[in-house]
Amino acid sequence: MDFKWLHTFVTAAKYENFRKTAETLFISQPTVTVQIKLLEEELGCQLFTRKGRSIHLTKEGRAYLPFALRLLEDYESSMAELHRIRQGYSQTLNLAVSPLIADTILPFVLKKYTALHPNSEIKVKIAESAEIAPLISAGHADIGLSCLNVQSSNLNCYSMYSDPVILVAPHDGRAAEQAPPLDVEDLLEEYLLLTHNHPEYWDDLVRQLRIKFPFVRTMLVSQTHITKRFISEGLGISFLPLSTVRRELMEGRLIEVPCDFMKLPVAGGYAISLKDNEKVEHFLAFLAEFRF
Repeated sequence: MDFKWLHTFVTAAKYENFRKTAETLFISQPTVTVQIKLLEEELGCQLFTRKGRSIHLTKEGRAYLPFALRLLEDYESSMAELHRIRQGYSQTLNLAVSPLIADTILPFVLKKYTALHPNSEIKVKIAESAEIAPLISAGHADIGLSCLNVQSSNLNCYSMYSDPVILVAPHDGRAAEQAPPLDVEDLLEEYLLLTHNHPEYWDDLVRQLRIKFPFVRTMLVSQTHITKRFISEGLGISFLPLSTVRRELMEGRLIEVPCDFMKLPVAGGYAISLKDNEKVEHFLAFLAEFRF
């Protein structure tokens, strides 16, 4: 049996139209007809009934469809595994990583890890911190790198680093030694407060701010990199972990604003795993060597 026939059959079952199937697979419509006919001869049954331009699965076609899907999935998995082996990989490590961590520490970590372990294949899935623990529990990832601490009897959660949160504003273009100190109340009157770009600290922080500054106007912006762009363009100000804005502060695109009137939170980065097998333990030990 040719797997091309199976692919054509599954696609035709999806669209119920041979013309659409041909366009999707970049083959001619007569080729679709021939491949379906060959598969029907191989199986000894009719898979589709034809009515005008439409086609519909027969009873036998509906029964065979899940088996065809499984055969294709197994075939594609086997080809991926052979490709992995041909590339020289001896193991695969699946990571689920929050956007914030992926945008800050992950490139540096992976660059060093892949240089030291060229036989390890790394797969990275970007997911919100709240989604990472369920991915680990379901076995869809080996290790999660999250901004949320997880309390679970089924999961191991390790603190990677602590990250002080600071208030940042657009740079006004004046030299620090010549400009008067920025006043938080003035900034909150002038700018929107961009919130909830981090999953851990915003609710408590906004409540504290509203006690002292009840006039605060907020805008929810869920991604840190978008928040930084908005601040740079003069749209607002925000409380962000220092690691996320260190470069922008050094380059003068953003400026840190002192907040002596309140104790600011400390964000964190956490490594989450379901069980510490050898490859998981090895990567966690590698992470432990870093001082972020």
